[in-house]
Amino acid sequence: MDSYNSPTTKPLFRGTQIVWYICALLEIILAFRFFLRLAGANAGAGFTDFIYAISWPFAQPFIAVFQPTVVAGKVFEWTTLLAMVVYLLIAWGIVSLFTMSKTVSTPEAAAKLDEK
Repeated sequence: MDSYNSPTTKPLFRGTQIVWYICALLEIILAFRFFLRLAGANAGAGFTDFIYAISWPFAQPFIAVFQPTVVAGKVFEWTTLLAMVVYLLIAWGIVSLFTMSKTVSTPEAAAKLDEK
Protein backbone atom coordinates (compact mmCIF):
# COMPACT_ATOMS: atom_id res chain seq x y z
CA MET A 1 0.00 0.00 0.00
CA ASP A 2 1.51 3.35 -0.95
CA SER A 3 1.40 6.21 1.56
CA TYR A 4 -0.98 8.28 -0.59
CA ASN A 5 -3.76 5.69 -0.24
CA SER A 6 -3.20 5.04 3.45
CA PRO A 7 -6.33 5.33 5.62
CA THR A 8 -4.45 7.82 7.83
CA THR A 9 -3.61 10.28 5.03
CA LYS A 10 -6.95 12.07 4.83
CA PRO A 11 -7.37 12.55 8.62
CA LEU A 12 -3.80 13.85 8.85
CA PHE A 13 -4.47 16.26 6.01
CA ARG A 14 -7.67 17.49 7.70
CA GLY A 15 -5.82 17.80 11.01
CA THR A 16 -3.13 19.98 9.47
CA GLN A 17 -5.80 22.11 7.76
CA ILE A 18 -7.56 22.64 11.09
CA VAL A 19 -4.33 23.59 12.89
CA TRP A 20 -3.37 26.12 10.19
CA TYR A 21 -6.92 27.53 10.12
CA ILE A 22 -6.95 28.08 13.90
CA CYS A 23 -3.44 29.55 13.73
CA ALA A 24 -4.48 31.95 10.95
CA LEU A 25 -7.53 33.13 12.90
CA LEU A 26 -5.41 33.70 16.00
CA GLU A 27 -2.74 35.54 14.01
CA ILE A 28 -5.39 37.80 12.42
CA ILE A 29 -6.95 38.63 15.79
CA LEU A 30 -3.54 39.41 17.30
CA ALA A 31 -2.58 41.49 14.24
CA PHE A 32 -5.77 43.54 14.67
CA ARG A 33 -4.84 44.04 18.34
CA PHE A 34 -1.34 45.15 17.42
CA PHE A 35 -2.47 47.63 14.77
CA LEU A 36 -5.34 49.03 16.84
CA ARG A 37 -2.95 49.67 19.76
CA LEU A 38 -0.36 51.13 17.38
CA ALA A 39 -2.93 53.47 15.82
CA GLY A 40 -4.18 54.60 19.23
CA ALA A 41 -7.70 53.31 18.56
CA ASN A 42 -10.47 54.31 20.96
CA ALA A 43 -10.73 51.43 23.45
CA GLY A 44 -14.35 52.35 24.08
CA ALA A 45 -15.36 51.72 20.47
CA GLY A 46 -17.29 48.47 20.01
CA PHE A 47 -14.97 46.85 17.48
CA THR A 48 -11.83 47.83 19.37
CA ASP A 49 -13.25 46.57 22.66
CA PHE A 50 -14.28 43.31 20.96
CA ILE A 51 -10.79 42.74 19.52
CA TYR A 52 -9.11 43.56 22.84
CA ALA A 53 -11.47 41.22 24.70
CA ILE A 54 -11.00 38.20 22.42
CA SER A 55 -7.26 38.73 22.01
CA TRP A 56 -6.54 39.24 25.73
CA PRO A 57 -6.43 35.53 26.71
CA PHE A 58 -3.87 34.89 23.96
CA ALA A 59 -1.76 38.01 24.55
CA GLN A 60 -1.90 37.93 28.37
CA PRO A 61 0.78 35.23 28.94
CA PHE A 62 3.30 37.46 27.16
CA ILE A 63 2.33 40.87 28.61
CA ALA A 64 5.14 41.01 31.19
CA VAL A 65 7.90 39.92 28.81
CA PHE A 66 8.59 43.37 27.31
CA GLN A 67 7.53 46.86 28.22
CA PRO A 68 5.34 48.45 25.53
CA THR A 69 6.74 51.47 23.72
CA VAL A 70 4.33 54.40 24.12
CA VAL A 71 4.61 57.58 22.04
CA ALA A 72 1.83 60.19 22.03
CA GLY A 73 -0.83 57.69 23.09
CA LYS A 74 0.16 55.14 20.49
CA VAL A 75 1.39 51.79 21.80
CA PHE A 76 3.88 49.53 20.06
CA GLU A 77 3.08 46.27 21.83
CA TRP A 78 6.14 44.06 21.47
CA THR A 79 4.44 41.32 23.45
CA THR A 80 1.70 40.91 20.84
CA LEU A 81 4.35 40.37 18.17
CA LEU A 82 6.03 37.83 20.44
CA ALA A 83 2.71 36.04 20.94
CA MET A 84 2.19 35.89 17.18
CA VAL A 85 5.61 34.30 16.66
CA VAL A 86 5.14 31.81 19.50
CA TYR A 87 1.69 30.68 18.29
CA LEU A 88 3.00 30.32 14.73
CA LEU A 89 5.87 28.14 15.98
CA ILE A 90 3.46 26.02 18.06
CA ALA A 91 1.24 25.46 15.01
CA TRP A 92 4.27 24.53 12.91
CA GLY A 93 5.39 22.07 15.60
CA ILE A 94 1.95 20.42 15.79
CA VAL A 95 1.75 20.09 12.01
CA SER A 96 5.27 18.63 11.98
CA LEU A 97 4.21 16.02 14.54
CA PHE A 98 1.16 15.17 12.43
CA THR A 99 3.35 14.80 9.37
CA MET A 100 5.80 12.52 11.20
CA SER A 101 2.96 10.14 12.01
CA LYS A 102 2.08 9.74 8.31
CA THR A 103 2.46 6.23 6.93
CA VAL A 104 5.40 5.92 4.55
CA SER A 105 6.51 3.11 2.31
CA THR A 106 10.00 1.65 2.57
CA PRO A 107 11.14 3.11 -0.80
CA GLU A 108 9.75 6.53 0.17
CA ALA A 109 11.55 6.41 3.54
CA ALA A 110 14.81 5.35 1.86
CA ALA A 111 14.55 8.20 -0.66
CA LYS A 112 13.94 10.77 2.11
CA LEU A 113 16.89 9.43 4.13
CA ASP A 114 19.13 9.62 1.05
CA GLU A 115 18.15 13.31 0.66
CA LYS A 116 19.41 14.03 4.18
